[in-house]
Amino acid sequence: MKYIEVDEELYRHIASKTEHIGESASDILRRLLGLDVETQPVATPSHISQPGSENVSVDQANARVSASAVKVSLASSIETLINPELLAQQKGAVGRFLYCLEAVYQALPHQFDQVLQVQGRDRLYFATSKESLLKASQSANPKEIGNSGFWVTTNNNTAKKRTIFGEVLSQFGVDAEQIEKVVASI
Repeated sequence: MKYIEVDEELYRHIASKTEHIGESASDILRRLLGLDVETQPVATPSHISQPGSENVSVDQANARVSASAVKVSLASSIETLINPELLAQQKGAVGRFLYCLEAVYQALPHQFDQVLQVQGRDRLYFATSKESLLKASQSANPKEIGNSGFWVTTNNNTAKKRTIFGEVLSQFGVDAEQIEKVVASI
């Protein structure tokens, strides 16, 4: 398998075209380009070239897929959706929490409304408007998840943010072992 780097906007576009969990970026691109879709096992590259470090023809470049875009399947590999470098650049636990939620949204935008089912006993954690969260709790400190149109309460402590994100991942079928690894990064 060959690899290319894609910018964030293109990656999000490819991820937004996911039709089912487990569909790889190659499968999505093949479907969009009208080519035969054939699922192949994905090998992890031992080296990914840096942009500009080699001359590559357009055909060769089109045949490569960025390591971060190899799998858009949330259930099979959430770690590929969360870029550790970008995660580290986020400001505090709130920034990391929002970044992780946005990564899930980018992978599964059409199913993201499942997060609305994640609620506390007496708390509303997610809503489709800032006003809804403020109506439920004046101290909610709602923040929009990227440009998704979904809002999340951010005034919880870090442990609670981890629990909420774990419940979100669970909604999308991510196994407990992966959830444990990912939520520790918030």
